[in-house]
Amino acid sequence: MKLIVVVGGVISGVGKGIATASIGKILQQYGYSVTAVKIDPYINFDAGTMRPTEHGEVWVTDDGGEIDQDLGNYERFFGYEIPKKNNITTGQVYRELIDKERSGGFLGQTVEVIPHVPNEIKRRIKESGKDYDFVIVEIGGTLGEYQNLPYLFAAKSLELELGKENVAYVLVSFLPIPHNIGEMKTKPTQLAIKLLNEAGIFPDFVLCRGRERLDEVRRNKLEQNANIATGCVFSAPDVKSVYRVPLNFEAEKFGSKLLGRMNLEAKKQPDWNTWRKITETIENPEKTLKIGMIGKYVDIGSFALTDSYISVNESLKHAGAHVGVGVEIEWVDAKQIEKEGTDVLKDFNGIIVPGGFGGSGVEGKIAAVKYARENNLPFLGLCYGLQMAVIEYARNVCNLGNAHTTEVEPKTPHPVIDILPTQKALMEKSEYGGTMRLGAYAAVLKESTKVFDLYKKTGRLEKDGNKVIQINEEFRLGKNTGTLVLERHRHRYEVNPLYVEQLEKAGLVFGGFHTRHDGTNLMEFCELPNHLFFVATQAHPEFKSQPEDPSPLFLGFVEAANSFK
Repeated sequence: MKLIVVVGGVISGVGKGIATASIGKILQQYGYSVTAVKIDPYINFDAGTMRPTEHGEVWVTDDGGEIDQDLGNYERFFGYEIPKKNNITTGQVYRELIDKERSGGFLGQTVEVIPHVPNEIKRRIKESGKDYDFVIVEIGGTLGEYQNLPYLFAAKSLELELGKENVAYVLVSFLPIPHNIGEMKTKPTQLAIKLLNEAGIFPDFVLCRGRERLDEVRRNKLEQNANIATGCVFSAPDVKSVYRVPLNFEAEKFGSKLLGRMNLEAKKQPDWNTWRKITETIENPEKTLKIGMIGKYVDIGSFALTDSYISVNESLKHAGAHVGVGVEIEWVDAKQIEKEGTDVLKDFNGIIVPGGFGGSGVEGKIAAVKYARENNLPFLGLCYGLQMAVIEYARNVCNLGNAHTTEVEPKTPHPVIDILPTQKALMEKSEYGGTMRLGAYAAVLKESTKVFDLYKKTGRLEKDGNKVIQINEEFRLGKNTGTLVLERHRHRYEVNPLYVEQLEKAGLVFGGFHTRHDGTNLMEFCELPNHLFFVATQAHPEFKSQPEDPSPLFLGFVEAANSFK
């Protein structure tokens, strides 16, 4: 196993995840199999109970993991699913050790931070990297933080086990340009390298993040003052599209230098033609669509946190690249619609109501759905967005006054969205972590629907169900037969089965459903047949969209938005 360790210096949020994904993409282009591991040094067991404004989007894996959003970057760049075991948190490590100690697994030994914590970290990294040529490990946070020390210790220990020729270190560090000086400064990066050296680790490559490209003066200064080998300091400037990053690294021959450091030869000649074409379409489209994102997790103090919906953003870009258009996303706070009305939506080519929880901004979202339905404006609802669409239709078409979700209004006379009894039991016991309907679930599609046509056109239909059975035990026990699709989920509330027939008689088509092992049908897709594009799903299709293989629903939505007048 070849190990690459990616660490960050100076500040967080400079793009370690994109750098990690780009390194993996480059190695794939040279013919090597790659996986990646994200280490999050927090005590939380996973990201499932964190606010999006606290930690960004919660990424969901096929096998039901609630993970840091960087695993989404890995999947989008690598082009395949990554399991939840590839996310390591301090909470997981300590829980494993404590459970093992309580069950007598240490046979009376004293359990200590050193060596037991690093040993558990190493075990998890090795397990994740099994059967791959390379495992890239991204250590979250920044150098100098106390919580990172066990992970740096474990990395150094792996280097001693595997041999220096099989381990490389990459430092991603920010080079600021203070406005009052107007010069890119290297000193913070030099100090980051010094902190890394104190852990016994010397970076083989430094990726210099900054507003502008690194010039030769700064490059030479870092190589000389921080003892970095000539040619191993790379420029990583801000880019229009994150998919440009591996192309930029390759322009400086990063791949061949990395393979040289690991005493390896290329297995094949890289071919970046498709990737480059997609990137250039995203960066310089001939036409740009304006899409409204009706959300709630967009403000934190005086700043906007668009990372709350990063996968939705990227899915729109993927679809746009395949349609041949650019997508300009404008964030609309649902609370703004409640105050100012739906006039703010009149200039959009389409709107999306993404996932979310709770009652904040709910009436603004429902009003946005109503506007899209009545004005033939392309609409895509994701998870909570489907629930808002069902509530709107129930109220305004089925005349079910005050219809609502029991998540927001427990005493609604028409609970068209309700929590399942199994979820209600978990809530009564305050079991919140990892207990939602999580991961990949199979849905049976109705033919002659827009959803079916989109999945068929993009080759996403599952024929035999074998993959579904491997992923999801619920499918094995259920009664799902027919034409199947797989999408990931993260929610507790569902369309109330008692109202499905009434909604369908009024014209809302439920184009797909998942049958639980107890025979309950859970609605997965809905649409309006005579609308330009009015489609919603209980799932999160954004988690299975990639630059070279866009999500069917996003593709259909962008195609419709492109034709909207």
